[in-house]
Amino acid sequence: MYDFELIPDRRHSDSMKWGKYAGRDILPLWVADMDFAAPPAVQVAVQERLTHGVLGYGVPQPSQIDAVLDYLQRQYDWRTEAEWLVWLPGLVTGINIACRAVGGGVLTNTPVYPPFLSAPRFSSQPQQQVPLVCSDGHWQMDSDALEAAAKNANAKLLLLCHPHNPVGRCWQRAELEWVADYAARHDLIVCSDEIHCDLILDADKRHLPFALLGEDAARRSITLMSPSKTYNIPGLACAFAVIPDATLRQRFIRVMSGIVPHVNVFGLVACEAAFRHCDGWRQGLLATLRRNRDKLEAAVARLSGISMTHIEATYLAWLDVRALNLANPVAYFESQGLGLSNGADFGAAGWARLNFGCAPNLLDQALVRLQQAIENAARPPAA
Repeated sequence: MYDFELIPDRRHSDSMKWGKYAGRDILPLWVADMDFAAPPAVQVAVQERLTHGVLGYGVPQPSQIDAVLDYLQRQYDWRTEAEWLVWLPGLVTGINIACRAVGGGVLTNTPVYPPFLSAPRFSSQPQQQVPLVCSDGHWQMDSDALEAAAKNANAKLLLLCHPHNPVGRCWQRAELEWVADYAARHDLIVCSDEIHCDLILDADKRHLPFALLGEDAARRSITLMSPSKTYNIPGLACAFAVIPDATLRQRFIRVMSGIVPHVNVFGLVACEAAFRHCDGWRQGLLATLRRNRDKLEAAVARLSGISMTHIEATYLAWLDVRALNLANPVAYFESQGLGLSNGADFGAAGWARLNFGCAPNLLDQALVRLQQAIENAARPPAA
């Protein structure tokens, strides 16, 4: 068993998350990096690899490839082939490569993880942003707006965030089937970022890979996955794309050539260990995240001037603070001791993202500060 309340002190480490506020009394709840140590089995695998002593260039070994294939079949009943896998040093790399490999206009919903907005620009591709809509506290895609965008943008690629960061939706079959039909009618490739697929918090929901929606969906899909978010090992730089269509896969690989580095050798062994030996650890993590989510949602519901929708997946909360009329929400919350992500970076000014992937006692401290921050924002300025 792993104690998710006993976490390492990261304040004087190489942590980007904690280092941002070094020397300041600000709780870092911004970047999507949990504070929990990696699973013990992952730590053992990395240590064993280090004892070999030689750290040269590495390539994925058969056991590591099999671990991924077994994981996909065990978790999602998705039967994949080894040749469908393209190994990557990270999901952001995959998003950028997809934009270059497909070419043409790019569609994406907003708000969304910032690289979805920057990758088309870096690739010199036109982009059409289509806002999600929130109705009765439930985020959903705007089908009419997406239809109009596909006609107007000469689109070739749809970037799908699934589960969605930052709104926390676990897209359901009917929604994904609509996306698959939409992609077929407009002849779009769908690059589906599924990095949070193993972080479904609602017990009545289950992740469904986009590529499992049928032969046509699989043919036009690039699925991006990684153990990095679930097992908190993003620093080991290991991810992969699943691309069933050979022609699309070769285009993707060709664009990578000469640009994308090899996957870290420690990342490869960590990936195998995570997928083979850490499901019990993951269940403990999910239980901790559910309690943190429920505590956060209850606290926000008691406050005026701030709101959030229910988080079905991920460890990220999307906070609507527009009613507070803050000129700079992130700077304001930092002044109150809370380090949040700026909603403007996700395409939605006036919002903020909060990472609740932390020890419960740290979240308790954060909620005290959040309440005080909201009360302070509501006070009229001194005469």
